Amino acid sequence: MTRVVSVAPERLERWLTGFGERHGETSYDVRPELVRLVGEDGAIAEVAVPFGPLGELTREGLVAHVLADHRLGLLLVRRGGYGAGVFVSGKLTDSKVGSRHVQGTTKAGGWSQQRFARRRDNQAREAFNAATEVAVRILAPAKLDALVTGGDRKAIDTVLEDPRLKELRSLVRPPFLGVADPKQKVLEQAGVDARALRIELTDPDQPSP
Repeated sequence: MTRVVSVAPERLERWLTGFGERHGETSYDVRPELVRLVGEDGAIAEVAVPFGPLGELTREGLVAHVLADHRLGLLLVRRGGYGAGVFVSGKLTDSKVGSRHVQGTTKAGGWSQQRFARRRDNQAREAFNAATEVAVRILAPAKLDALVTGGDRKAIDTVLEDPRLKELRSLVRPPFLGVADPKQKVLEQAGVDARALRIELTDPDQPSP
């Protein structure tokens, strides 16, 4: 069985030690973008290297790399709100959240429905424009190492289409975060989730009964 676990950078050293304790003598295949652990019992763990590529191709190099002062940008956009933040070693150093009223759906028909749809589209456009301006002010000049996004994919794509954010598009990396309307606490928790390492675990094959 294969599953994905999230591990905070500060816990990685202990997690690697625990893997060896649970699965026996462990071999490491350390590559610039991926570190693969194979336990004595056949268990496998694959660690995607964040902020890659990895320079020192050792276990110690991986731990030092994830604990370094990387600059992580976070952009969350939904129809009703947005949030942008810069995290350095897990600390939020700059941020802005905001909201815009976007009407919900309606059961009205005919011209009323069309007017409602146009008004709703205009409100959504204003919300995305506000999110774009915040991204330009907070994220564009921040000299980021990576950018994690979340909220609504279409909204994120709309914001990142702005020519002023061209350099940010190449910095986007997984995961894409599903979040509620961005508030300050939502932004802060999203930063924790974005920093976490994604480790794919494959359990050892169980002997047939």
